Amino acid sequence: MHFLHQLLRKSLLNCIVVGAALGVVAPRVVHAEALLVVEADTGKVLEAQNATYPWYPASVTKLMTAYVTLKAVKEGRLSLDTILSVSPVAASQSPSKMGFRPGTQVTVDNALKMMLVKSANDMAVVLAEGVGGSVDGFSGLMNQDAQRLGMTQTSYVNPNGLPADGQITSARDLAILARAIIRDVPEYEYFVHIPSIRFGRRVTQNFNRLIGRYPGADGFKTGFICASGYNLVASATRNGKRLIAVVLGASSGRARAVKAAQLLERGFGNNTLTWLRPSLGMVENLVPIEASPPNLRDEMCGGKRHKPASDEDEETVASNVGHTGSESGITFFAAGMAPPILKPSELIAGAPAPSEPIPVYTGPTRTGPALIAAVAADADKQTLHRAKKTRVAGKKPETAPEAKSETKAAGKDAAKDAKSEPKPKPKAVGKPSPDKHANAKPEANEKSSTAGDKAALRPAKPKAVAKPSNKPKSSTSEAGPADQKTVAPRS
Repeated sequence: MHFLHQLLRKSLLNCIVVGAALGVVAPRVVHAEALLVVEADTGKVLEAQNATYPWYPASVTKLMTAYVTLKAVKEGRLSLDTILSVSPVAASQSPSKMGFRPGTQVTVDNALKMMLVKSANDMAVVLAEGVGGSVDGFSGLMNQDAQRLGMTQTSYVNPNGLPADGQITSARDLAILARAIIRDVPEYEYFVHIPSIRFGRRVTQNFNRLIGRYPGADGFKTGFICASGYNLVASATRNGKRLIAVVLGASSGRARAVKAAQLLERGFGNNTLTWLRPSLGMVENLVPIEASPPNLRDEMCGGKRHKPASDEDEETVASNVGHTGSESGITFFAAGMAPPILKPSELIAGAPAPSEPIPVYTGPTRTGPALIAAVAADADKQTLHRAKKTRVAGKKPETAPEAKSETKAAGKDAAKDAKSEPKPKPKAVGKPSPDKHANAKPEANEKSSTAGDKAALRPAKPKAVAKPSNKPKSSTSEAGPADQKTVAPRS
């Protein structure tokens, strides 16, 4: 009997070794997420699947943008109170964004909060231009740090992760970056686990669903473009042990959070069968795979699956506008007690723990009454823009001929649209956010700042009408040049 037990044990161990080797060294070329969980302090790999397969990073790119910026702050090259201006380049970025007009001033501190919580693409460019002088200059700094950290599969061409040729990373490299943030700028790490922000009257929950739901969750960042699927770098601490989980290519915002929670659960509970698990080594020692990143555009956005070009998917939007869930989980969180034993899917489906949104605002750093006044001023501006937008919408029949004449000046395509469908044209002027993202309508109030400032005032109409010339970019921006030129992954 003892002999049979030993034989069974050896056979099981051999199967695990072979399976683990296949999972790390020879990932499947069909659509499968890249998954990785490592210990934050040691870098020891606890689980890996397709971890060294190249992937499009999407908005998890902003982790490197934050890292480069915070290193500059730590080295004294600028401060969190440094005032930066929104350039035309920043203002022209695709959603998700704050939607500030060119010339608007914002501090480094507020830009970081908006970028990391709302995943604001315009704020990423504001920081890039403030630190590196230009998008290209900042991308060079990003690549320098990536090489220094040993992120051998990563290259950057922009600071926000909008699709572009050469914007590539891997789960391995993202885990290395997360460890660098914890190690190199611990005093500023709070930026990656802010539960929510308030800009004027608008509250935005962190797109990382683990924060406030999964016990001990304390970072990092989400991302989505059609080519990459839903990405997430997450971390959590339990009994003094901190783990980092990476999920790339999930099918939805909720799915990536559930998968990350499952990875973390297995990582925290892996002490019972350690003798059965072969060592996967350190994250830096995982061998990169030379291949083209998988292009998930058809699966994520093809057919009837109309997806937004950001993390603001229908599920996240529903959460932001007041998702209701189990009150028992909230009660335990608020009381500081251990949460009830729930499955990861149940935890993620619940409402986040209550928290006070962090105020963000335009202009210089303010405190006390001045801060209250600044927040109120931004709220008043939002109310004014909303009122003007309503008045403009109410005058659609009167403005139609004017809009038609403006579309003629804008170009032949716009003129044809105005003649063949005169009614939808004012609608496009009043609400320039992509119509195809119908599932993002609950976020209309949040996204009104994206382009509503320009659409609300009549003088801004020529800009709104001219914007379709950029839309092919923004539309391919879900999949971008990278989607069009990507070669199918090699086996």
